[in-house]
Amino acid sequence: MIQLTRKRENSLVGLEIEAESVAAVEVRTGGSTELLSTAVAPLPPGVFEDGEVVNTGALTEALKALFSDNKLGSRVRLGIANQRMVVRTMRLPAIDDPGELDAAVRFQAQEQIPMPIDQAVLDHRVVGGVPATADAPAQIDVVVIAARRDMIESSLAPLRDAGLKVVGVDLSAFGLIRALGGSHASLTGAENGGGNSSSSTLFCNISDVTNLAVAKGRSCLFTRISPFGLSDVVTNLSNAVGLTPEHAAMWLNHVGLDRPLESIEGDPGVIAETRAALEAGASSLHDELRLSLDFYGAQEGAVPVEHAVLCGPGSTVPGLAGQIEASVGLPFSVGRPAALAELDAASAARLTLPYGLALDE
Repeated sequence: MIQLTRKRENSLVGLEIEAESVAAVEVRTGGSTELLSTAVAPLPPGVFEDGEVVNTGALTEALKALFSDNKLGSRVRLGIANQRMVVRTMRLPAIDDPGELDAAVRFQAQEQIPMPIDQAVLDHRVVGGVPATADAPAQIDVVVIAARRDMIESSLAPLRDAGLKVVGVDLSAFGLIRALGGSHASLTGAENGGGNSSSSTLFCNISDVTNLAVAKGRSCLFTRISPFGLSDVVTNLSNAVGLTPEHAAMWLNHVGLDRPLESIEGDPGVIAETRAALEAGASSLHDELRLSLDFYGAQEGAVPVEHAVLCGPGSTVPGLAGQIEASVGLPFSVGRPAALAELDAASAARLTLPYGLALDE
C-alpha cells in the first residue's frame, strides 16, 4: 500500500478500480494543483472483472479499508472503462443552444450507438468543427459517450455503500488525457513533446486492459478499450513457467526488451520464456494500436496522429516503448504526471490515471 498525506481542504479523490487493485489519488485544485494523498491496495480475485463489479460486498469492504487506512476524503470521481461503454464522434450542424444540441445528439445517437437509448446514460462534448464556407454552413464535431444505465448503477453501488460521495463518473480516457495532455505531464522518450496545434497525440495506458485515446490538447477525439492487457502477458508467462502472477510480473520487469538475454541474471529457461512472452505481448499491442489508428483515421475530420504517450503499469517494462515505436512508426514517450515524480516508477505508473480523474475538467 502506498500513502502520501498532506493537509486536506475541498479536495477530490480520483478513483480507478481494476481486477487486481484499486487506486486513489486525492488532489486539491484552485489556482494551483496540490497532491494530497495517494493509495493503492490489492483486490481479491473475482471482485472486479472485465471493467465491471462482480462482488459488490467485497468491493465495498475494500473501499472502506482503503479510504479509512489512508484518511482519504469522501468526495470521489470514478473512472469507468469497459466494453459496455460506446464512444462516437459525430459531425453535426453548428448549434449554439444547449437544449437543441442535446436533442440533436440524442437523435443521431439512435442511429450510431449500438444500444437502446432509453437504457443508456448519454453525455457529449464539442471537440472541434469546421467553419462555414460559401458552399456549406458551419459544422461541429461532438464526442458522444453512451453507457449502459445498469452498469453505471452497479459501479456506483459499492462506493455509496462505503459511505463515499460520488460527485462525478468519468470515462477513464478523459482522466488519462487530463493527467498527460498538458502542463501536468512529464514525458521521457524519443520525442519530448506532443506535436503541434494541427496534430493529435495517441495515449496508451497499459494495465489489466489497454485504454487508448487520441486527443488534441485536452479534447478527446477518439477512444477505445482493448481487452488485451498486461495481465494477459503475466498469465501466459505464469502458465508457461509455473510462476505465481506476482513473480511473473517481477520477471517481466527484470528481463524487459532492451538487453541481450545473455547479460541478464537468472535461470536461462525462465529468462527465455519471459522474453518470448514479452515479444508476443508487444506484437499483440502493435496489432491493437494499428487497428485503432486505422479506425480513427477513417473518421471524418480525423486529425493526424504524430506522437504517442505510453503510460500505466505496462510502461515500466524496460524497452517496451522502443519496441512499439519501431513497429508502429510513431515516436513514443513514457508519460508520468509531474506531481507524482516523488514516487517510484511503478507507483507513479499505476496512479497516473486516477490522478487525472481527480483534476478539474
